[in-house]
Amino acid sequence: MNASARALLAHAAHPDAPDSVLFARLIGARIESRDLLLLGLDAGALARLIERHFPGAKVDRAPGAMRWSPHWPFVRDLRGLLMWHDRTAARHREDAACLATIIAAASLRPDHLWRDLGLAGRDDVTDMLGRHYPDLVARNVANLRWKKFLAQEVAHARGVAPTCAPGCPGCEDYAFCYPDNR
Repeated sequence: MNASARALLAHAAHPDAPDSVLFARLIGARIESRDLLLLGLDAGALARLIERHFPGAKVDRAPGAMRWSPHWPFVRDLRGLLMWHDRTAARHREDAACLATIIAAASLRPDHLWRDLGLAGRDDVTDMLGRHYPDLVARNVANLRWKKFLAQEVAHARGVAPTCAPGCPGCEDYAFCYPDNR
């Protein structure tokens, strides 16, 4: 865990709560990279998320607005898919919406989902998805990489042929995940 995540957790109302730790790591990674915009959250949503989990914590730079992308329909649909499957949404709707937004925004970046989220590895993504979206995790019977799996789930929900997530073509392992697209 980086210094920014530890600083957020020092303000946590519930420092051992899995979501407090998760949000500290997700936000802390973007603070360290000096790009809160990559969270996909507007300034108000980020401020409310920080106030809910880390009362009194201050973030130096608020994110601006994300630039327009031709991939917004994918992001919207992935966010909706995640919200539909989130087991915690009934109790913590705003947290569920923030997490879905953060994951969907990460799908635009050209790396493995765990790196795009600033996590330590695939197991961290599996734990996060398993806690919030256990039905989706259970459907990944082929043990696909998470970004690829989520993109396939979006395609399935749309009733179209599976394709890659917007960020996948820039990933070092694109040829591994999509050998027919080389």
